[in-house]
Amino acid sequence: MATTGTESSATTVAALTTYPTASGGTVLSTVPVGAVYAEGSALDWGASLVEGAVVLDENVAPNAPWSAVVTKGHVLTIVDVGGNQSADCLLYNADDPEERYSVPDTLAWQGNAYVRTGTVLRSNEGRPLMTVVANEIDRQDTIGGACGKESNTLRYGHHVMFHHGCRENFLAEASRRGLGVRDLVSNLNWFMNVPVEADGALGIVDGMSAPGRRVAVRAETDVLVMVSNCPQMNNPCNDFNPTPLRMIVVDPRSQASPADSESRDDASPRSGQDTGIPEGAA
Repeated sequence: MATTGTESSATTVAALTTYPTASGGTVLSTVPVGAVYAEGSALDWGASLVEGAVVLDENVAPNAPWSAVVTKGHVLTIVDVGGNQSADCLLYNADDPEERYSVPDTLAWQGNAYVRTGTVLRSNEGRPLMTVVANEIDRQDTIGGACGKESNTLRYGHHVMFHHGCRENFLAEASRRGLGVRDLVSNLNWFMNVPVEADGALGIVDGMSAPGRRVAVRAETDVLVMVSNCPQMNNPCNDFNPTPLRMIVVDPRSQASPADSESRDDASPRSGQDTGIPEGAA
């Protein structure tokens, strides 16, 4: 049913919420504040997409960073445990971090804007860092960039300026690896849907993933992989519900044990990091 101008305006105002600003004032906005994991969300912890002996198996809590060195020949499977959870990712040559993932080199070599099975993830030297060997969604993104406090504030308003984003996660994890601000470059966004429209416009829209969907990448040299389990809550890249990730590294040259192939239905970390799911996070 058509609405009058008065009715439409009243509906819009009713959807607005008042938030405090850093200067002590207030602002009206429809943008939600705070990245909150919805208790009881469907979770599928999955398993490795590639057979082999498991050498690393860790959970990444909602909103948290993670990193590990993946040895040449080993395969990392990233499990989208809750579905449509963007996993921002940076890659570095573990022996020389000055060589790192390059979006333009990767896209220019393959002549396509999307990352799919067979895509070679190249460095700023044009050399292969990792190769996508298996992928359970249509395409992966490497043009959408990473969120951060500054970009969130610019896009969504000053009331979100206290939100930490992937940039802050990357900086925190980089500091543990002897890296800093100058080492942050354009990144991959596993499980994020950034379509390129016919007119060249980009969008961040509802994802194409689902609980338990996976992507697997093989290291072509020893690679430092850094991931931000994206805390964004101002666009649909996380389905407005940040959920965990599972990171499984296998050695395909070694035989898997029976325990390696088991999936799980709880959030207990196999090793490494504290990955309990918080009730909420700013």
